[in-house]
Amino acid sequence: MDGNDRFASARILWVRRWSPRLLSFRIEREPGFRFVPGQFARLGCVSADGVPVWRAYSMASASWDDYLEFYSILVPGGAFTSQLVALKVGDSLMIERKPNGFFTTNRFADGRDLWMLATGTGLAPYLAILQDETTWQRFERLILVHGAREAVDLAYRDEIAALRAHPLWAEHGHKLIYQPVVTREPLAGALPARIPELIRDGRLEAAVGLPLGLDESRVMICGSPEMVRDCHKALMERGFRLSRLAAPAQIAVENAW
Repeated sequence: MDGNDRFASARILWVRRWSPRLLSFRIEREPGFRFVPGQFARLGCVSADGVPVWRAYSMASASWDDYLEFYSILVPGGAFTSQLVALKVGDSLMIERKPNGFFTTNRFADGRDLWMLATGTGLAPYLAILQDETTWQRFERLILVHGAREAVDLAYRDEIAALRAHPLWAEHGHKLIYQPVVTREPLAGALPARIPELIRDGRLEAAVGLPLGLDESRVMICGSPEMVRDCHKALMERGFRLSRLAAPAQIAVENAW
C-alpha cells in the first residue's frame, strides 16, 4: 500500500458476485490497520469524470484476517458502485487508514442473548462480529436474522453455517441460530414478512424459540433506513431503549446505506 497519512491505496485480491446486484470483495490490509468488529471503513474510487467518490463499508472479515472483506449492493448508476463493478483482481481502491463507527457489542454492558437483525448488506458487520471469539464466549445465544426480497439475495449462508464448526469456538457452535426472512417468494425455513412486522406479531420469537426481553436480549439492527427505523420503533413500543456509552440499554442501530 501507499498513500498519504490519512489514505492508502489497496489492491483488490478477490471478488465474488452473489447475484446481479450483490458482490463481495477483498482488498489488501496494512499491518497497522486495526478495527473492532462492527466498525466500518471509508473506501474511495475515481468516478468517470475524475472526481474521487467515497463510501462507508462495514468490514465483513475477521479482525485478525490479513485482508479486508466488504459486502456491497450495486446501485444502478451509482457514482461509487458503477466504478466498483468494473474493477477486477489487481485493480486498486483507496481506503482511509482509520476505521470508524460504534456499532459494536461493547455498546452493551450485559445481556444473555445477542440478536443481530439485518436486511441486505446490513449483514456485513455481523459477519465480523461472529468471527470474534469473545462474542461466542460472552453470550449464551447468538441470533442472526437476515432479511431479503428474494432467496438469491441471502448471501453468505454456507459461510454462516460453517461458523459453528470454527476451531476457535467450535465448543460454542450450538449457540448460533440463523433465521432467514424472504418477503417476495416462498423459501423453506424462511419467514415471509418484514422483520418489524415479525417482531410486532411475535412470529420472529416463535420461529427462533427465544423471547425478546429487556433483561436478557441485546439487539443490533442494521439495514435500510426504513427497516432500522421500524424495528427500532417496534422494540421501543415494548420498552427497549437505545444503548449509549453513558447509559447502557438494549438496542444498537446503524443504517447500511
